[in-house]
Amino acid sequence: MVEFKPKKSVALSGVPAGNTALCSVGKSGNDLHYRGYDILDLAKHCEFEEVSYLLIHEKLPNLAELNAYKAKLKKLRGLPDALKRVLEQIPASAHPMDVVRTGVSALGTMEPEADAHEITAARELADRLVACIPSILVYWYHFSHNGKKIEVETADDSVAAHFLCRSL
Repeated sequence: MVEFKPKKSVALSGVPAGNTALCSVGKSGNDLHYRGYDILDLAKHCEFEEVSYLLIHEKLPNLAELNAYKAKLKKLRGLPDALKRVLEQIPASAHPMDVVRTGVSALGTMEPEADAHEITAARELADRLVACIPSILVYWYHFSHNGKKIEVETADDSVAAHFLCRSL
C-alpha cells in the first residue's frame, strides 16, 4: 500500500487564490468537499443532477426536487437553429473543449444574460448550461463526423443518458 505523503511547501502553496462557498480542498489532508459534502460520498451516492443541484442551488435536493430538476433540464436541452449553424462550421478535428467554448459563447450572444446579476437569473443560466452542453457536443459530433443534423431533445431522464443516447 502506498502511504500518502503531503507535498512540501513550494512557491505559492498555502496562499489562497480565491474564496468560494462551493468547494474546499485539503481540509483534512488530500480531500475535496462540495458545499460541505465529501466528493467521494457524492460520487458513491448521488446522481450527476443531484450534484449539479447542490452546486447551483446550494443544497442536495429531496426526491421531489430532484425529479422536478430533471424535468426542467430535459426541457432546456434544445439548441437554437442559429447555434446549430455555428456548430456545423466547426471542423471534426476540433477539440471538444473548443467546441464547448465556442458553443457556449455563441449561445451567450443568442440568449444574453440580464444586466442585473441576480442569483435567480444566475441559477437559471447555470441550469441551461448543464442541460445544453451535452447537446452542443453531440450535435457537433454527429454533424462534423457523419454529416447528420440530429434532434437533440430526447426523453431521457438524466443528462448522462441523454448524452450517451445521442453519442451512439
